[in-house]
Amino acid sequence: MASGELFDKSETLALRGKLIGPTCRLFFPHDPIKMVRARGQYMYNEAGEKYLDCINNVAHVGHCHPHVVSAASKQMETINTNSRFLHDNLVAYARRLAETLPPSLSVFYFVNSGSEANDLAVQLARRYTGNYDVMVMDNAYHGNTALLMDISPYKFKRAGSSGKRDWVHVVPAPSTYRKIFQEDNIDLGKAYADEVKKQLGDLKASEKIIAAFVAESLQSCGGQVIPPEGYFQRVIEHVHNAGGVFIADEVQVGFGRVGSSFWAFQLQHGFVPDMVTMGKPMGNGYPLACVVTTTAIASTSSIEYFNTYGGNPVSCAVGLAVLDVLEKEQLMENAKIVGAHLATRLRQLQSRHPIIGDIRGKGLFIGVELVLDRNTKEPATAEAQRVIFRLKDELVLLSVDGPACNVLKFKPPMCFTKADADLVTTKLERILTDIEDVGKNGTLDSGIESGMKQKDVSLPGTQAFTDEPLKV
Repeated sequence: MASGELFDKSETLALRGKLIGPTCRLFFPHDPIKMVRARGQYMYNEAGEKYLDCINNVAHVGHCHPHVVSAASKQMETINTNSRFLHDNLVAYARRLAETLPPSLSVFYFVNSGSEANDLAVQLARRYTGNYDVMVMDNAYHGNTALLMDISPYKFKRAGSSGKRDWVHVVPAPSTYRKIFQEDNIDLGKAYADEVKKQLGDLKASEKIIAAFVAESLQSCGGQVIPPEGYFQRVIEHVHNAGGVFIADEVQVGFGRVGSSFWAFQLQHGFVPDMVTMGKPMGNGYPLACVVTTTAIASTSSIEYFNTYGGNPVSCAVGLAVLDVLEKEQLMENAKIVGAHLATRLRQLQSRHPIIGDIRGKGLFIGVELVLDRNTKEPATAEAQRVIFRLKDELVLLSVDGPACNVLKFKPPMCFTKADADLVTTKLERILTDIEDVGKNGTLDSGIESGMKQKDVSLPGTQAFTDEPLKV
């Protein structure tokens, strides 16, 4: 194949089936989309059709942003080498990032992916504390290394996995919608934190001490869970008292996505984690990630850390360019304004469509949970799948996630507009109306069935289509 030549879509699909690992799954495998270019919040297939991208938090400031592309190209033309040589880009980027963080978080380790960042953070926690065990939230996902698969209930609870390790301890996800408590009018932040305190006490009684509590500041793959106020402030106190450290995973929700603050952990006032991991949006699609921690934790480890590509001049030039765009185009403010508009439009839909059980989120990080009954909160898993297939047919890209795969996930590029929000919610209303009509009539129309195939999956009491949405 010559440079610039394109395969026919059927050829691409056939070669992928032959050459790529079978667990590397496609979005919409029964009718996959072949994307050939992208710009801003739009992606284009080989036929030139334009898709509105509502899920790609990797292209943080917009697909192929010219300032980011130019920064990468110019640096690539000059030098790209590893961080064992001095280069200004590494320290300049670390200094810019430090300006967004609390003063105590001041030592940076640059890596290539969020998985590498979380893996390194756990290693640092173990060396600092001298402990080994790790505590995580239920349904959490932290990455794809062997260590991180072991601490990700999102993965190890599924069929075919080896199950939970005895050094991994799982606490309830602090959901305000699917509460584990029967009482009304209780302080949910304290109640969920007390669950952590209790389990830490039980571990101490069995002579186990955790190295780290690892948590996404806002849980993404677990269903867009927004912790109640006061939760993390109490948890970090309990973790410190137990001899562990707190790692805040900002791989999906950092860099202004929540609108009102640069980091999602800052939504919990006064809460400062011991480490923060970041990735995905840092490089706008270029491999770039990081761990930032305290001087005390960083000085504990005497083992040399070296990463061939982490923090190279090109990746840091890209990172600096992303920060430039966030500031100059006021994208954090845009996330706040457009996110509020999208949430309002979605709540209007909720008032007319009982299938919408809950809407939750901050800025341009919003989850819409679909249920068959608002009282029982039975997940509308198949219906959620129908929604994303229908939206795909109408050139809008959305995904579902959560323990029952019934939460619609909005986390688009930060250049998303009010007009985009109006477009997707208008289409969503029409689709929900069709689905509700189908429920009354007891049959699927050809449009809803298009490209689908039902199959039992490893979710108790549910059924979903074989197509598993891309985890971005």
